[in-house]
Amino acid sequence: MRDILPALRARCAEGVPFALATVVAVHGSAPRDPGAVMAVDAAGTVVGSVSGGCVEGDVYEVAREVLAGAGPRVVSYGISDDEAFGTGLTCGGTIEVLVRGYAAAAEREDLATVLDLIAADRPVAEATVLSGAAETGARLVVRPADTPGSPGTLGSEGLDAAVTDDARGLLAQGHTAIQWYGAHGQRRMQEVAVFVRTYAPPPRMLVFGAIDHAAATARIGSFLGYRVTVCDARPAFATRERFPTADEVVRAWPHTYLESTEVDARTVICVLTHDPRFDVPLLVAALRTPAAYIGVMGSRRTHHDRLARLRAAGVDETHLGRLASPVGLDLGSRTPEETAVSIAAEIIQHRWGGTGRPLGELTGAIHHGGPDAQE
Repeated sequence: MRDILPALRARCAEGVPFALATVVAVHGSAPRDPGAVMAVDAAGTVVGSVSGGCVEGDVYEVAREVLAGAGPRVVSYGISDDEAFGTGLTCGGTIEVLVRGYAAAAEREDLATVLDLIAADRPVAEATVLSGAAETGARLVVRPADTPGSPGTLGSEGLDAAVTDDARGLLAQGHTAIQWYGAHGQRRMQEVAVFVRTYAPPPRMLVFGAIDHAAATARIGSFLGYRVTVCDARPAFATRERFPTADEVVRAWPHTYLESTEVDARTVICVLTHDPRFDVPLLVAALRTPAAYIGVMGSRRTHHDRLARLRAAGVDETHLGRLASPVGLDLGSRTPEETAVSIAAEIIQHRWGGTGRPLGELTGAIHHGGPDAQE
């Protein structure tokens, strides 16, 4: 959604009717994950993508039918060996796409509220009925428990209450999923399928050390969708001019800043200072956080020396095992930009459980993270 956010907000503001196609499920290998969207407006203009080009033509036609009054629909696209080129989904796999219209002004106004929250990096979730004993396309907006207001309804108070509770849990984890319920929200029943799409603020990347490698890492972090902060205690180096792609540049002692800023289980920390004056207190603080990844730059000799200093500071072996050091995967990197790619690759590997080896040398699942990964 974020990649076409400006276009959708413009259409809502200008009163332009459009249909929104959303990937709600993926089985096997597919080009886009659940939550990928494509919009088709009344003039036939297309923004976004649900399959990287494989099935966009057919989805376009469905979107035009929905805009013409056909009502919300869930359509499936999949292949067998003899159907691959007929469907266009030649990558192999199945995707399910919800196509819903926003022709009425009230519908666009409700959606505009969600889009404004996403643009402001405020957490919000959308729950939409896909099938079963409730109206397909019925929609409920869910915000955190301490935030008033949840526009819309899925058809019954019990279903609204159950979905709201589950959506808040998914929102806290940053997960998107299909949930099943009874018609009145009963658990462990499969009468109603509800797609819960969460929009949590972007995960954070904290880069410590205002060096050339940090500038390259900040650029690739932004490219990957992180909200990037660069921190260094030296005013001459921690400047906006040197880090134009960072969301913020902070001049402070690294450990002091880390102890005062928000770190959650999606945050990645890249320590590129390789100076004991900064590293040891910073890493002691970092290892107290729930950060998903803590990468530390330095040679193997520097790493061994750093471990000794951290042990002397009272850090135990379990916590030391969380450090990714020397930072990055072995790509033969030389330049700051190549090193940044190496660091980014390790972050991705850590997130999804990849091996870091060439796919051509492996057998089995290509995509990690689910039982439907394509082999």
